[in-house]
Amino acid sequence: MLLEGKNAVIYGGGGSVGGAVARAFARAGARVFLAGRTPETLEKVAGDIRAEGGSAETAVVDALDETAVDEHADAVAAAAGGIDVSFNVIADGDIQGTPMADMPLADYLRPVVTAVSSKFLTSRAAARHMIGQGSGVIMMFGGTVTTGSREYHLGGLQAAFDVVESMRRQLAVELAPHGIRVLTLRTAGVPETIPADLDQRQAIEDDLVAQTLTGRAASLEDVGNVAVFAASDWARTMTGSALNMTCGVALD
Repeated sequence: MLLEGKNAVIYGGGGSVGGAVARAFARAGARVFLAGRTPETLEKVAGDIRAEGGSAETAVVDALDETAVDEHADAVAAAAGGIDVSFNVIADGDIQGTPMADMPLADYLRPVVTAVSSKFLTSRAAARHMIGQGSGVIMMFGGTVTTGSREYHLGGLQAAFDVVESMRRQLAVELAPHGIRVLTLRTAGVPETIPADLDQRQAIEDDLVAQTLTGRAASLEDVGNVAVFAASDWARTMTGSALNMTCGVALD
């Protein structure tokens, strides 16, 4: 198995994307540590993993709380012997559907501040342990996708992605001498994550698919599978990059 013997921390592990990645990591042999703010959703994912014979532990951690993040990373490293993979996919608190001309400054800035703060804190916590062992993979989720056809107002979310990509490049350069890789998994949207009760849900999904070259958008299963590959030694030549899972929406 690609991640046999690896210890992986997933922040936002109770969410749809985090849960998909956690399940995929566990199937690939990793010992999974789920961190998030909602114990019920964390335990649901952990229960699924354990039912399939995998190893999963949960902890209530606010990824915006510096002390909580550091203490949790220290505890995981002490219990497991190290941290091999850190994946941050917490919600960024973005407000969508409101034109920028009508949006309060606080609503625009919220996802930017949240994304930068949480990614910095969780990456730093993991890096401090990975540096000592001379290896590790830090992954983020999102990434910049430039398209002129999207009609849906994304608020500050795209700006947040842009800033995180800059952070990812800087981290990759600084951490490479220590054997640590830093990657982003980039999609153009995963239809399964669109709230079922959203009025525009079908229109948004149709728009996502229409922009692809493949006639389909990335699924949660796709995200999990690519995350396993990125975290494994099979991707050891890759760092400082965004893995393009946009199904052709972004042509790099």
